Amino acid sequence: GGQPRNVQPFSDEDASIETMSHCSGFSDPASFTEDGPEVDEEATQEDLEYKLKGFIDLTLDKSAKTRQAALESLKSAFSSKILYEFIMERRMTLTDSIERCIKKGKSDEQCAAAGLACLLCVQMGSGIESEEIFKTLGPVLKKIVCDGTASIQARQACATCLGICCFIVTDDITELYSTMECLENIFTKAYQRDRDTNGVSSTHNTVLHISALLAWTLLLTISPTNEVKKKIEMHLHKLPSLLSCDDLNMRIAAGETLALLFELARETDADFFYEDMELLTEKLRALATDGNKHRAKVDKRKQRSVFRDVLRAVEERDFPTEMVKFGPERMYIDCWVKKQTYDTFKEILGSGMQYHLQSNDFLRNVFELGPPVMLDAATLKTMKISRFERHLYNSAAFKARTKARSKCRDKRADVGEFF
Repeated sequence: GGQPRNVQPFSDEDASIETMSHCSGFSDPASFTEDGPEVDEEATQEDLEYKLKGFIDLTLDKSAKTRQAALESLKSAFSSKILYEFIMERRMTLTDSIERCIKKGKSDEQCAAAGLACLLCVQMGSGIESEEIFKTLGPVLKKIVCDGTASIQARQACATCLGICCFIVTDDITELYSTMECLENIFTKAYQRDRDTNGVSSTHNTVLHISALLAWTLLLTISPTNEVKKKIEMHLHKLPSLLSCDDLNMRIAAGETLALLFELARETDADFFYEDMELLTEKLRALATDGNKHRAKVDKRKQRSVFRDVLRAVEERDFPTEMVKFGPERMYIDCWVKKQTYDTFKEILGSGMQYHLQSNDFLRNVFELGPPVMLDAATLKTMKISRFERHLYNSAAFKARTKARSKCRDKRADVGEFF
């Protein structure tokens, strides 16, 4: 084989052709081809593992660009496929590489390494191995998050990574509280925005505050009831100040966090009462009907949509249920806690979210989906409509639709025939 430098980066094409070729039937029934050529699964797997070994070696390269490309390639593979056994044998090597890249790398490399650490824990699940990974990486992530000299992007990525990894692996309650306190120290600085007459420092750090707030909210969903009550008392009267932020993403993050806090508060105390309810609902209603001409139409549309749901949650204790489809299965998101968790993992897994929902034991446990549904090739084939049948159906539907529209458009058509 050649030098490790000759290994090409893992691309989207690799993910679609090589990585997913032998599992695509399980990730999407529609991808099963009736007359396609047989795929040599063993050879494909060997080829994939050979590539991944090369990328792991390249994370130690002298060139920062090479290391970053290798990290990104590993991220693409980890998000698009379950690689538990492969990773299990190399978890310590991967952990050491990630630690080195976060400590010694620059902004982009640190972001890529933090993203890979999230995916590493998602792959390993909530076992002893993940705990060992977090024991190594946790202190490094906290150090970067609290380091005012590090780049905002690196601190933001490390804050997200810290929250997700802690959510996955922590059984130790003291570690959970310690991580939440670290994140609190970051996003509570955004509360000073109203008192900051210049508004300079807050604007620069907004993206970091958003990531820290969302990561903290994720950890709050798995906190004990007594701790939840304490945090609600501490933050519920301060969070509304963030609704006046100039940044749309901060307003949305604050709004969704408020909705989640109200949901948790009412679950822990049926008689929960919020003193400033009238003032809060007035703010939320203004954001849900915002017609400010200085804001982009897309931003206004997004804001109104989110805050209509937040207002309903706060005022009426209502949540608009969403349905997520993956393969033959369906999952209903029917509360803010579930929505926050789903959005977090969708952000890091991207297009691989559906595949992981089908095959990843950890994610299935989180969303209470039970063990993975295994479908054989014969079952998938029966679920698949042939291309010819689909063509006939579409053709018939098109003709019927055209005929109906022609009747409606024809002014000479007799109205009576529609009844």
